Amino acid sequence: AILAKDLVRNALREAEKGGKNGCARADLNRILDLAGNLHGNQARAKAVFACSAENFWREFDLPPQLPGTQLFVNRRFNLKPLGPLLGAQPRLSVTLVDRQRARFFDLRLDELKERGGLFHTLPRRGRSDGFRGYDGGHAERRTADEAMHHFKAVAERLKEELEKGLWEKLIVGCHDSNWSEFESHLHPYVRQRLLGHFSTDVANVSTEQIREQASRILREALDERRQTLVKEVLDQAKSNNRGITGVRRVLRSLELGEVQTLFLGENFSARAVECTNCGHLDSHMVPYCVVCGRATRELEDVCDAIVPAAIRRDVELFYVKNDPEFDRVGNIAALLRFRADQNRSGEISAAS
Repeated sequence: AILAKDLVRNALREAEKGGKNGCARADLNRILDLAGNLHGNQARAKAVFACSAENFWREFDLPPQLPGTQLFVNRRFNLKPLGPLLGAQPRLSVTLVDRQRARFFDLRLDELKERGGLFHTLPRRGRSDGFRGYDGGHAERRTADEAMHHFKAVAERLKEELEKGLWEKLIVGCHDSNWSEFESHLHPYVRQRLLGHFSTDVANVSTEQIREQASRILREALDERRQTLVKEVLDQAKSNNRGITGVRRVLRSLELGEVQTLFLGENFSARAVECTNCGHLDSHMVPYCVVCGRATRELEDVCDAIVPAAIRRDVELFYVKNDPEFDRVGNIAALLRFRADQNRSGEISAAS
């Protein structure tokens, strides 16, 4: 909170120097008041987007994964620090299951919401195991059969939810002794979306424990996916296939809708221009748009335009750090859904 207040006060002084003591000052003062109340929000991060000229104010509680406290005063909202949160995290289902219960949760941006459950009463054991244990053995088989039907019902519900698009990835919590049996009933399509599982007692686990375990598995899965895809995009770029590197090529492919996954160096920044009319982005600092001929404006950091465009188009986005090979190709790359310059025979022309 102290750092946030210092940043706001510095921004207020800069706004006074630049004569921006109208709308900007009103927004900054409101943020300053908010910063004074952040002491109770230590387990979360806070993002604020404000423009009093447009009567716009939005606050968001976020996971505590941001690089640090930052403040930006500009003509557009800065989404770059939020890129890893908004561009790579899938809609996640967390399902807890034992032999008679199931609980279903949604986890998005570290917020866990329970959306329903299933409960199946197992048959009670009698007072006696009967002649030579026959009744007892029969009861055990019946209990096992009822548990199997329960697991099948949970697996079927997950399949239906996936088909309806309620979630993209799955994490399961259950007793270790139940995992192999439950997993065997999952539909192959559901199993392909499974990120992992953790051991838990469905009846006694707390919401915070569920969030911690699921967030850990998601973090590990995203780290592994990022490493795999960075290697893939570099290999694809070398073979002039579905991978490209460099600002100019990435901007072109992003505008054409070719980009599936975007990779940016953690500290990547580059100048560019943006058309004031059609929004075309160009890494060449030209005064007029090559598409429509209208005037352009300079962007100190092209990421100010790239990141919002990627989020709007549902492009997967990863930030890459400590990768010498990625540094050598310019700290920006993209894995493509398709190549517009690929002809019908399957040959690919070099990107211009």
